[in-house]
Amino acid sequence: MQLNEMSFTGAVPVDGYGPGFFRVGGNVVQGGLITGPNGTANWGGYEDTEALLALADDIDVLFVGTGAEIAHVPADLRQSLEAAGLGVEVMNSPAACRTYNVLLSEGRRIALAALPV
Repeated sequence: MQLNEMSFTGAVPVDGYGPGFFRVGGNVVQGGLITGPNGTANWGGYEDTEALLALADDIDVLFVGTGAEIAHVPADLRQSLEAAGLGVEVMNSPAACRTYNVLLSEGRRIALAALPV
């Protein structure tokens, strides 16, 4: 196996997750989280649209982690995000964390909003 060192620009990678929490940059966040170029904060879930729309000028794609299982996000949330010019990729939270870390290492303009497993 070949190991490559990853460098992250500005945003901090997700180090781990577990029942009810995420670990980002060595800090534990209980519950849902938003992380990206503007830092890491708690996320109140699908109803917390304002926090996601605040990212619109800084990112191109938002990964939405739906918890342990993949699920549809509410249609009005998706429409609001897309109307603001954000690409929205929905997947379960473990896959969203992995994808976020890989694309973050490539210097992409991305953010992650995830519900805990």
